[in-house]
Formats: sequence, structure tokens, C-alpha cells
Amino acid sequence: MAKTGPQRYPGASTAYWYGSAFPGSAMEVNVIVWHSTEGRSLPSYSGGSMAPNLTAVPDFAARRLIWYQHFDFDVSSRALRNLSGGVQTNTLNVCQVEIVGTCDPGTHEKWRAAGYPHLFMPELPDWAVRDLAAFAKWAHDNHGVPLSSGLTFKAYPSSYGANGVRMTGSQWTAFEGHCGHQHVPENDHGDPGAFPMAAILIAAEGGTTPPEEDDVALTDADIKKIAAVVRDEIFGADVIAAVAPPYNNDDWDTNKTWSFKYAVQTPIVTGRETLARVKDIQAKAGTVDMTDAQIAALASAVAASPALAEEIAERVAVKIAERLAD
Repeated sequence: MAKTGPQRYPGASTAYWYGSAFPGSAMEVNVIVWHSTEGRSLPSYSGGSMAPNLTAVPDFAARRLIWYQHFDFDVSSRALRNLSGGVQTNTLNVCQVEIVGTCDPGTHEKWRAAGYPHLFMPELPDWAVRDLAAFAKWAHDNHGVPLSSGLTFKAYPSSYGANGVRMTGSQWTAFEGHCGHQHVPENDHGDPGAFPMAAILIAAEGGTTPPEEDDVALTDADIKKIAAVVRDEIFGADVIAAVAPPYNNDDWDTNKTWSFKYAVQTPIVTGRETLARVKDIQAKAGTVDMTDAQIAALASAVAASPALAEEIAERVAVKIAERLAD
């Protein structure tokens, strides 16, 4: 089968090129399979015998992904298991992308506690989402890979093995768009876990992504409004009292001692990775100068989503501590 369109992702390094040692099969890609490496550096891939088409490596200082290409876009790579007698996996019109990082909450906590910078798939920073979206858009514009998925990305470790989202052979053969290793038949891996596929595809279509810089600072009034949502809609007085007694409903959001205790003691607040992402509260809230209606909408959103509640609470708590420390 002839390859069409550009085969090298612009800017990707070919320093670790395996296409010569493992020529692979030519195909017309209509599926992207996303993986996480479960490590913190570019893998050796056993000399290329287990390599994907591309690897995205985080550069935390520059807030960008560095891309390495190992095979042409329309050439089969080698990161999937392919059992005999079943469907084809590596050679069935798929381009595979490994992201250096982890989808395992346990590994994430160990690395975080040790102070190791890393990507955790359920909490990718805005710049990683931006760069992954740019690749998805390139694959769509140059090769027609649909900017769609329609699949559930389950959190690890429940995404491992027979996970309820892995495709059957016929589903896999008919699929087009974006999926994860956890969806591929004949495989048992659960990566990339709770991957923000929807956010990446929205960004690739030109949708809103979190701003690169926090151009407009939150005012004290903004912080108090958001903090009130955190207090009333996410935790409630009983939880706050347990974290930093005594609880005072009148001055809790201006009490420096409470704020610092909250930022370092509440189990939901990890702190270490928070400050770089505080600006994302703007996207969750709608604007910086929030109205009562927007506060109500935010309250409803966090009440319906524990994960969103934890994320916002984490960011706001540290922002409050930072502001009140000035």
C-alpha cells in the first residue's frame, strides 16, 4: 500500500530512528493509539523492537513536548501485542504515540513525593494538551485521521486487562479516530489511563484551551468568591473544621494560619504541582471577574464532578495561601 502525505512530523527528531532496522508495513493511517511509557525519560524500546511511531518527551523548563520519530507516520510500528490467529494490531492502519510519563496514581505519588518532575496522564498541564492537540490536528489535516474518539478512557489500574472498554476484534477493525492502549484487543495494558482525550481533541479542533500565561491576576474579591464555593459546595464546615480548628465562618478566607494549614494538610491539596496550574481556574470559572450566576454554575459543576471539585479546591487553596502571604 502506498503512503500518502508527509511522513515526518515537523520538528520531530530522528536521532532514534528504527525504520531501517525494522522496515515495517506501509499503510494509510486512520487511527492514533496513545500510550504512556511509565517512565521519566525516552525509553530504549529494546533497540527499536518495541518502539512506537513517535515519542513525546516533556521539557518542563520550556513548557513544551519534544518529539522523537522512530518510524514514518504511515508505517507500522511495534508497541502493541499481536497474537496469532486474531486481528492485526500494529499493522492495522495505526500510528502509535508514546508519552513519557505515568498513568498510575501510585507511581505518580512516589515521583511527586521524591520531587521528580513528570507527566501524570489524568492531570496533563495545558502546554502538554496544547502540543498533543497540535499533533492530532496535523494527523487530521495531512492524513485525515478523524478528530474523534467516542471511547471511555478508564483510570488505571481498573483500565488494565479485561476492563470493559477494550474493543472486540470487529470493533477494532472498524474503528477510526483516537484510542488508547487500553482499548486495543489482544492486549492487556491499561495505559494511558484517565487520559484527557476529549480536551485534546477539542483543542485540536480550535476549541478553548487553558491560557499559556495568567495575563489577568485574580483579585481578592475573586479569590473570596471562589473560596466560598470551595467551602460551601465542595467541603462544608465539618471538613474545614477537621483540617484547621477552630472553624470561623466569618473570617475563614482571611485567616493566614488556616490558609497555610489548608494548603499543606488537606489530603486533596498536593501543592507541589499546583502553582503552575492556578491560572486554569479562569477556564473553569468562565472569567476572572465572576458574577453570581457564574459562581452558581461553578458550584453546580463541582457538585456533579468530584474530580473537578478536587482539582479546583487544590488550586484555589494554594492561591489563597499565596495571596494572603503577601
